[in-house]
Amino acid sequence: MLAALVWTDGPRELTTGGWPSGVGITLRADALSVVFALLTSGVLLVSLAHEVLDGVRSSRFPALVLFMATGLTGLFLTGDIFNFYVFFELAMIAAYVITGYGGEARQLGAAFVFAVVNLFGSFLFLIAVAAIYHVTGTLEMEEVAARIGDVEPGTVILIAVTVFVAFGVKLGLFPFHFWLPLVYASVRPAIAAILSGALANIGTYGVLRFGADILPRELELGAPALVTLGVVTIVYGALQAMSRRTASEVIAYSSIGQVGYVLIALAIGGPVGYAAAVLYAVVNAVNKALLFLATGLRGWLVGAAFFVGAISVAGIPPAAGFFGKLEVFRAAVEADRVALVALVFVGGALSVVYLLQIYQHDHWRPGSDGASREASPLALRALTVALAALVVGLGLWPEPILAASREAADALLRGAP
Repeated sequence: MLAALVWTDGPRELTTGGWPSGVGITLRADALSVVFALLTSGVLLVSLAHEVLDGVRSSRFPALVLFMATGLTGLFLTGDIFNFYVFFELAMIAAYVITGYGGEARQLGAAFVFAVVNLFGSFLFLIAVAAIYHVTGTLEMEEVAARIGDVEPGTVILIAVTVFVAFGVKLGLFPFHFWLPLVYASVRPAIAAILSGALANIGTYGVLRFGADILPRELELGAPALVTLGVVTIVYGALQAMSRRTASEVIAYSSIGQVGYVLIALAIGGPVGYAAAVLYAVVNAVNKALLFLATGLRGWLVGAAFFVGAISVAGIPPAAGFFGKLEVFRAAVEADRVALVALVFVGGALSVVYLLQIYQHDHWRPGSDGASREASPLALRALTVALAALVVGLGLWPEPILAASREAADALLRGAP
């Protein structure tokens, strides 16, 4: 309902408890925030359903998912940077506990690594929040965006770098990626889907909101660095994925590489670049959720679902990933970046190699481990197939996600000073 109101009437804003603006918690919904709120809620719902059908190991799990949903929804819908940090931490607290869900030694170890590394990212972001308040005298996002242009440029660049590093840790960007493969490969499939398809949206949304909306001048200055980092991330993630032999490790390293496309689109900027970044982030979250949820399941229907996810990551029609790659390609063409155009094709080709290699090993090769097991429960297979059908459906009828990404880009451009 909120999304429909935003789409028809424009951004909605309220201050909780009847407090005056600047004192109470300001909540603000625009096209960008509702896109990420809907996307995250959908991934959490599908992942929770998958774990319930597979047998919940602890009664705390559904409550933790709801707690995480509260934090993530508040983060996307807040109009205040300090409350962004508060909701940020609510979501991360739930994530630390969920990562250790299952109680096995490797899961508890992954939870420890995840907590230590991400607390470092949270600490950096808190420093940036304090610095923003010090130089602008406010933490209202719109007020900060209006006042930050009068601040000494060197100070703002330091703040922008700190914010980017904080979100880079959350996204698992190269060279902040070292924790991500260990965590994603150690947890249960539903948890990996939650971390990669829902929680990682903190980093993507944060880079978009703070970069394009609040710090656009610094984003433009840092565009060459973002392009370089995006290219390195894509190539590194793909090469590492090609050298792995288990599905969870391959998908984990693929997750690192796919974020590079978002960085490149963000660096290109403008209506086309921002729309491409939003679209790719949405499609990538759905792809990762599908691939992780299909991991460990058996049966030809699951194999078909995994294949759909694989071709979507590679950008092959009729999967939705084709339009994600196409929009990044179009942004690179309009920016006259020939090297980036070539990178889109190279990245897609490498994705085909490593994902279809693991697909063949787990779901196709006669006598493989996957072929020798009985099919997984029907309900789990049906859920995975339904998610694959959504990926194909969005590929056949992409107008809704294309329109949503363009509206989100317009919201960023309208908000920029």
